[in-house]
Amino acid sequence: MKANLYYGSTCKDKEQQKEVRSPFDGRVVSTFSLCDEMDAIEVLNIAQKAALHVKLTPLYQRMNWLLDVAQKLEGEREKIAHIITDEVGKPITFSRVEVDRCIETIKLSANAMLHVNGETFDTTAMPSGKKSLAFYKREPVGVVLAITPFNFPLNLVAHKIAPALVAGNAVILKPTSQAPRTAYELVKLFIESPYAPKDALSLIYSGEGVNEALITNDIPRVISFTGSVSVGREIMQKAGIKKVALELGGNAATYIDVSANIALAAKRCAVGAFINSGQVCISLQRIYVHESVYESFEKALVEETKSLHVGSPYDDQTFIGPMVNEDAVKKAKRWIQSAIDEGAKPLCGFTCNGLLFAPTIMADVTEAMAIVCEEVFAPIVSLIKVRGYEEAKEKMNTSDYGLQYSIFCSDLAMAQRAIDELEAGGIVINDIPTLRFDLQPYGGIKQSGVGKEGPYFALMDDYTQVKSVVIC
Repeated sequence: MKANLYYGSTCKDKEQQKEVRSPFDGRVVSTFSLCDEMDAIEVLNIAQKAALHVKLTPLYQRMNWLLDVAQKLEGEREKIAHIITDEVGKPITFSRVEVDRCIETIKLSANAMLHVNGETFDTTAMPSGKKSLAFYKREPVGVVLAITPFNFPLNLVAHKIAPALVAGNAVILKPTSQAPRTAYELVKLFIESPYAPKDALSLIYSGEGVNEALITNDIPRVISFTGSVSVGREIMQKAGIKKVALELGGNAATYIDVSANIALAAKRCAVGAFINSGQVCISLQRIYVHESVYESFEKALVEETKSLHVGSPYDDQTFIGPMVNEDAVKKAKRWIQSAIDEGAKPLCGFTCNGLLFAPTIMADVTEAMAIVCEEVFAPIVSLIKVRGYEEAKEKMNTSDYGLQYSIFCSDLAMAQRAIDELEAGGIVINDIPTLRFDLQPYGGIKQSGVGKEGPYFALMDDYTQVKSVVIC
């Protein structure tokens, strides 16, 4: 990767560089420019100057822009999948899936813009009115600041920048420092497209003073952030008068009812708990199981978990690759040891080879244990025996988080109750809470955040605003 910082459609070399090492084998896989406060101010000014030009760019051009990027990304699928695996250790099979989903997200964003429309009003509806042409229209907000995490370093970038750009905004992207090249390659496709409006998209990397300068400045009218609750709270406190969309942590849970297909539930729960080494906001963390099927489900889940291949992320058969860094491994070990000290026991896992952390199932846990009530963001899942749906519902809803929950059952009335009664932004019936389709609204309640992703919903909620017009 050439260590350059993209400012709009130009490149600026930086002297200070930082290396990114592979979580799997420690190789230097990319470098990026360490930016500073002055870089942040410069990129803000560029975006502000570009905003009006981008807004006035015809919609067909903006849509063709996204479709052009999606087509070129298809041609670079294998290259970019390997970059994702290099930088964050995601197994190559799932890196390819992420590229495919990114392509879909970009196409969905282009198509969603066709449905962003206004409405006319009859101003003679009240005695105080008079005959006129009154309507509202949706227009871009101006400048969008997008801040993205490491766990889906390509598709989560697309979820923010694609709808924001097709809406006619200028966008500043600050990606995770763990995957700078992944973001760079996608931004490069956008910037080098023949349909790209000048300076519509800028990329800036982390460095001293960058976050503060970007977040507190009045130029961005929207900040879209995916990451931790603590950073989300800090952004809310410092952002000032602007729209803030936050996709924060989760503590995803499911309930396995006596009427559930136990084999199917166990197979899907192993996927939901351990995909991407549990480093997913909607990773399955709590499994509440009806007491009458607890033993059979426990046995099936342990068998499914032990069948998952842990190893090189470059092997097509690998399901679990390395965690992102040593700090993540140390934190996972602390979660488990703390629970063991309080009386819990691991049914499998709790072994580590470098950053390869074996998928771990915990039993005999209590609701007070941090491993249950906090977000672990690791390949760890806890089994909890319950008397039935009512107890499971109460335990699930006591969480400070509310991103996604699910239930496995063959009882339609129970499924309908779960949809109404579980407190989360998304409910899944007969599959894992880790399930997400990119065209759906996605986002949580409580400490899990505010706002929705999903191209159409992001366009309506975050990246466009209403302007009222009267022609007399």
